[in-house]
Amino acid sequence: MSMLFGGARQVGYVVHDIEKAMAHWSRTLGVGPWFYKEEVGTTEFTYYGKPSRLPRLSIALANSGDLQIELIQQRDDAPSLYLDSLRRGGEGAQHLAYWTDDGFDKAVQHLLSMGYVEGHSGRMGMRGRFAYFVHPDLPSGMFEISEMAGGKGEYFREIRRAAEGWDGKDPIRRMGENAAAAPTP
Repeated sequence: MSMLFGGARQVGYVVHDIEKAMAHWSRTLGVGPWFYKEEVGTTEFTYYGKPSRLPRLSIALANSGDLQIELIQQRDDAPSLYLDSLRRGGEGAQHLAYWTDDGFDKAVQHLLSMGYVEGHSGRMGMRGRFAYFVHPDLPSGMFEISEMAGGKGEYFREIRRAAEGWDGKDPIRRMGENAAAAPTP
């Protein structure tokens, strides 16, 4: 896939307890700081091609070198590949993501033409579309195409820059509505 979409940019992990996962990654593995949004505000969502109830998602992002690590906790039972992965194999790496500035539709069409199925897709706020793909010949390999439009690319660059000079302090940086009220561990 790297010949088609550039290098892999992110590995996403589904977890039951995002706070515990962030603490482990930062304290034990030295990965951080985490940019944590308790309610990401999904604005569009489909599950296997059909409009679906919006899942309540918490997401934390940090970089380890050039690779972004994403932690995902779903806080409801809306249909999604996140819950499917947790039910099938428990917590762990769930997807490998490729980012595109202007080739989202082309990448989606290419994967569909190669026999991939769009498992779920949507948009979070106005920060660009995302779509996850699975293939019957490779059920363990789930891929995400993520559009960097709408400010998402700059936000991801900010996360990478923060990791480059991170000294271990302030490991969890809460974003969004609950940021001021929530204490940082």
